[in-house]
Amino acid sequence: MALELHGRKQEQERLGRLLDGAAAGHGGALIVLGEPGGGKSALLRWAGSTPGFQVLSCTGVESEAELPFAALQLLLAPAMRCLPALPDPQAQALRGAFGLAAPGVEDRFLVGLAALSLLAEVAADGPVLCLVDDAQWLDRPSAEALAFAARRLAAEGVLVLFAAREGFVLPGVPELTIERLDGEAARALLAEHDPGLAGHVRDRLLAEADGNPLALLELPRTETGDLGPLPLPHRLQDAYHRRIGRLPEQTRTALLVAAAEESGALAGVLRAMEELGVPAGALAAAERDGLVTVSAQSVAFRHPLIRTAAYRGATFTDRLAAHAALASALAGDGDRAAWHRAAAVTGPDEEVAADLEAAAERARRRSGHATAVAALERAARLTPGDAARARRLATAAELAVDAGRPDQARHLAGQADRLAEDPRELARIAAVHGRVELEHGSLRTVHEVLVTAARQVAPVDADAAAAMLADAARASWSAGDPGRVAQTYRMLCELPPDPFRHKLVESIGGAIKLYTEDGAEGAALLREHIAQGRTGPPGLRLNVALQALLTGDFDDTRDIMAGLADELRAGGAVGRLPAVLCTLATAETDLSRFRDAAASAGEALRIAEEIGQPSRVAQAEALLAYLAAVAGDEERCRSLAEPGLRRFPAHANALVAAWAEWALALLDLGRGRYQAALDRMETATRGPIVHVGPAVHFAADQVEAAVRLGQPERAEQPLARLEQWAAAVRLPWEDGLVLRCRALLTGDGTLYARALELEGEARPFDRARTELLYGEWLRRERHKTESRAHLREALERFERLGATVWAEHARAELRAAGESSAPGAVTDRLTELTPQELQVVRLAATGATNKEIAARLFLSPKTVGHHLYRAFPKLGVSTRTELAGLRLWAEE
Repeated sequence: MALELHGRKQEQERLGRLLDGAAAGHGGALIVLGEPGGGKSALLRWAGSTPGFQVLSCTGVESEAELPFAALQLLLAPAMRCLPALPDPQAQALRGAFGLAAPGVEDRFLVGLAALSLLAEVAADGPVLCLVDDAQWLDRPSAEALAFAARRLAAEGVLVLFAAREGFVLPGVPELTIERLDGEAARALLAEHDPGLAGHVRDRLLAEADGNPLALLELPRTETGDLGPLPLPHRLQDAYHRRIGRLPEQTRTALLVAAAEESGALAGVLRAMEELGVPAGALAAAERDGLVTVSAQSVAFRHPLIRTAAYRGATFTDRLAAHAALASALAGDGDRAAWHRAAAVTGPDEEVAADLEAAAERARRRSGHATAVAALERAARLTPGDAARARRLATAAELAVDAGRPDQARHLAGQADRLAEDPRELARIAAVHGRVELEHGSLRTVHEVLVTAARQVAPVDADAAAAMLADAARASWSAGDPGRVAQTYRMLCELPPDPFRHKLVESIGGAIKLYTEDGAEGAALLREHIAQGRTGPPGLRLNVALQALLTGDFDDTRDIMAGLADELRAGGAVGRLPAVLCTLATAETDLSRFRDAAASAGEALRIAEEIGQPSRVAQAEALLAYLAAVAGDEERCRSLAEPGLRRFPAHANALVAAWAEWALALLDLGRGRYQAALDRMETATRGPIVHVGPAVHFAADQVEAAVRLGQPERAEQPLARLEQWAAAVRLPWEDGLVLRCRALLTGDGTLYARALELEGEARPFDRARTELLYGEWLRRERHKTESRAHLREALERFERLGATVWAEHARAELRAAGESSAPGAVTDRLTELTPQELQVVRLAATGATNKEIAARLFLSPKTVGHHLYRAFPKLGVSTRTELAGLRLWAEE
């Protein structure tokens, strides 16, 4: 390894530890932050000199920041030899992103997964070091893909080091900020590189450089008498300006062209120079002066600030001429030529705007949504007419939502709104506002925006209006606002008759009727719609699965969503997964399949956090909070539920708030805090939460809390709510739940027995609670022998489900019933697995390889191997073949 850098001992030690870890198979990532010229690149070069590493590198270029996956392609070019080893969707995603094949699935996160898999393949031949300099200039798709991969490298021999200016952030990637050199290190660096400086010059340089390493190296090459008290990096750029200004005019032009040409390809630079009448030899003077390095294929600036100085120091007209020459020289590369043509015009130009729009569409097909947004925004500025400009801005706004940029989407949609007059365009713009609010704001606002737009577009496009009204209805349903759902229903009914719209009317009408006196008719309508939509496109199946949740047909929801999740994983459609996984986790929770629910919700949470879906994050956290409440884990329950309630209170998202409130109430109920539990549920159901699905299901908890508190009159309203819904859906287990509540209120123990007959095994957690209540009643009635049978059954079920606090309650009742040595905890090895370990071993039990499992769960193959390594001892097995003999799917 290279010698120690002046003043960077601590930084080198930290990088050294990371390098040692990667060499041992424990990878990771780090962002090195600092001011321009602060020594970030030197640290990367030092790390790159480590023996034994395969080094991949790239540098962000400001003018290249609009070309999708340009940096990633440069970084991974040496690794593409391993592409055939990747799963087909991932390999196709990389080929499509790099323009080597037609794009496949349009999911911007699949490219990140493919990058992870490719790096893992390369690491099989030895540790890998990825060096990404000037990361603040990375194109957004490359930055997203690298961040996605970097967060999953813990089990791979891959280290990714980013160097960037302060302010650059990649969520989840740790940072190291480097400071300026102290006086001693600065003197040592200056003495090493310029030992013959006169004392007064040396002191002046040390004062002016103020510990900036690049300034210490570069300022001695300038005329020191011209130094002024300018802040860095302007001082460095000023020095470079003077150096460039001393060069011949043709050399300055050649440097300008090289600075404007983003890829560094020498052939393109030379062709553009020829267009401007500049000979190829003009670069020689700049090379002799140490400003650039020229090879047979490329021209590279020695430091990014030199590129900036060469470009910014030129006149405006010279920059226009350079871009025009490059556009001509790069005519065979449509995307790059389009950007240079755009930089070469000074006013509206429809032909150039159309070229940029075409480049945006190519970027979109390659999953470069952020790049497409930039291209369309620039195209809009060059568009002569308001209508066409509004159309391009609206499209840019739509893609900004896809790119995870809600603020930019709002801004672009607002610009388009002021220009658009056509109802169809106004509807598109409104849909953007609705999508942003759906994920980042209030569901009631979503309704208002979409209904207003639907009114505008209905006279010219009834189908578009119907789709917007359906989205408005779903948003209002989740907001707990039946009045607004009814409003959209009436508007749908007023649209011209059509088979497609009729299905929407029926499904929304069925949902409205489900919670009224026509509940049975509503349930029948929804179930008919569910039966017809089980095999439709993904959007329809998600809608159908949500309707099955309303009717209590949780098995249907689980089957539909499990199949859809598998399809999305196989196709690499990462962005759609959180919504599907949250719906799947909801059904699994309702079915008491708590381990499955934890795995699904945990996966939804991880993905939603990474791709910027805050409402899905809150939904997943609320479901996990409920599971923590079942287990009696108070700290985890509160840490998950309370932040979500602050971000998405009931008036913003009643569905998310309902699950969070239910989790906290169940926590109190399980710990015997009946007053707190009842107060919380009553407060919750005085607001919009009363109109969403969970309010029906926690009605039984309200009844139990009221009875245990000795205030049965407070059970009347929740019981009526439960009875109305049970009469509509006509499910045996729901009728059993009603009987359990009536038994609590009347003290009629025979109702418990009838409840158990109806409940069956549909919902093991509820059955265990009925067994517990029945056992308590029998003990109080002095039927201790009979009570012990039910209490033992409750205890065993609670323990299998991981409902620890409820199991303790059952164990205490058993002792009170005369069983002096109540059974100890049931050993269930599955409970020792983490949710992700459970997912991995289940897939391994089917015969899937580590690579196949990694592709399905968006992990690296070695991470899968580590999960199996940790899971085997917990399950008491030593080989994969033994997994097939275990009951890995047993929940009760």
